[in-house]
Amino acid sequence: MRTRTARLLLLPVLIAFTSLVHAASLETAVPEDVGLSSQRLERLTEQLNRYVEKGELAGGVALVARRGRIAYLEAFGWRDIETGAPMTADTMFRIASQTKAIVSVAAMILQEEGALVITNPVGDYLPAFRETTVAVPREGGGYDIVPARRPITIRDLLTHTSGFGYGMGGPAADRWAAAGIQGWYFADRDEPIGVTVERMASLPADAQPGERWIYGYNTDILGALVERASGQPLDVFLTERIFEPLGMHDTHFYVPREKRNRLATVYSAGENGLTPAVGTGAIGQGAYVDGPRKSFSGGAGLVSTATDYARFLQMLLNGGELDGERILSRKSVELMTVNHLGDIPFRPGEGFGLGFYIVEDVGARGVPGSVGEFGWGGAYHSTYWVDPAEELVVVYLAQLLPAGNIDDHSKLRTLVYQAIVD
Repeated sequence: MRTRTARLLLLPVLIAFTSLVHAASLETAVPEDVGLSSQRLERLTEQLNRYVEKGELAGGVALVARRGRIAYLEAFGWRDIETGAPMTADTMFRIASQTKAIVSVAAMILQEEGALVITNPVGDYLPAFRETTVAVPREGGGYDIVPARRPITIRDLLTHTSGFGYGMGGPAADRWAAAGIQGWYFADRDEPIGVTVERMASLPADAQPGERWIYGYNTDILGALVERASGQPLDVFLTERIFEPLGMHDTHFYVPREKRNRLATVYSAGENGLTPAVGTGAIGQGAYVDGPRKSFSGGAGLVSTATDYARFLQMLLNGGELDGERILSRKSVELMTVNHLGDIPFRPGEGFGLGFYIVEDVGARGVPGSVGEFGWGGAYHSTYWVDPAEELVVVYLAQLLPAGNIDDHSKLRTLVYQAIVD
């Protein structure tokens, strides 16, 4: 391994926007031209590099776009510490649950075409879900399995109110473990997603449909439903209907082998600093490069770049269109970006739309932002948000699992908003 001094001397500086090929179709701008301060954005650059200097983060890519133009794109630190490969603007990252927003858009595309209606039962498209069950804890231990009181709808999947978790924290976790279905990582599975999802239908959910917000396999089930409703494998549908029209040429379920050297290594934060992650298929880049390439996880399966994902988010901010390519109608985007939870509890100041959180009360939330902001993140320590009031798109990609006590997400948010000067 290179010495820390040598690595710090090689830390990448702010990228020259004029040389960016991958972001060319999402125009770039001098920060001052879109109401941002170059001097204040430098605070963000300094802070991100400081995490690398302290050994808390290997590296990452941060992107800030405003009014449809990229004003900040910083690749900092290392794609791979051991080899000394620097992070670059076109580095590819496992975006995990950021996949959910994309698959949610896929479902909305199919609704606009009449192939489905999101208020309809999931069982209309996936018959195994016509009758599901729920595990109910008993007083004193154990649980009973009872029929679901109503069918799960597609909207339940979009809002994480179907009752299905990730098979680990519910009353019937033992049954999910016995079935070999726990956790969000699917890349090593040697079977199509539809086969795995069909087995899920026979397992008890953690709650009745529509009663609670439970984060889980909802969007994996939705991805299998998109396959059934469209008649196409999920990877083909997303490529033809979202990635190609939006110019997202580096977004895939599995990394093309000719691009494998662009995939960032996953690290874990521990008492002894950063070490290559284990237990997530990350060693040797894992199943995202060398796996079976059969399971297209709608909940957590994609890899992408900062500029690709920014194009997707800009499309949503634009009301469903980017560079003359309309993916959704304005009204579908409006439906996705309002709270659908009603009285179901969520997080302070936030509700949940069709695929991501929605900010409803900035004061109750307690961090910088705006009413109407929407966003989410991924298990490998990535995050994103869109702030329509400020015409702002932010993408932050890193590969850190577990992340430990690093506070980069909160500082990122503060340092982005303090750079707004108009």
